[in-house]
Amino acid sequence: MSRKRNRKRPVAVALQYDGKNAPTVTAKGRGEVAERIAEVAREHDVPLHEDPQLAALLARVELGDEIPETLYRAVAEVIAFAYLLSGKFPPAP
Repeated sequence: MSRKRNRKRPVAVALQYDGKNAPTVTAKGRGEVAERIAEVAREHDVPLHEDPQLAALLARVELGDEIPETLYRAVAEVIAFAYLLSGKFPPAP
C-alpha cells in the first residue's frame, strides 16, 4: 500500500550540466522535498520541465553521479528546451 502512495507523490530531480561532461544529479526527492527543489529552481529562474517518467528514471541515479548514457537523448532535449526558454545557447564545442 505504501508503494502506491509513494508513486503518486511528485518526484523532482535537479541536474547540473557544465557543457563538457554528462549532466550530474545534484538533488532529488519526493513529496515535500520535490516541492522544495522546484521552489528553489523557481527562485533562481531555473527552467522547469515536467516529465514524471523521466524524473522517475533520473531519481534512481545516485546523487553526484552522471546520468546514464541511455538517458542522454531525453536529457539533451530537456537541456535544449531550457536553453531556448532562457534565450541562451549552449557553449560551443
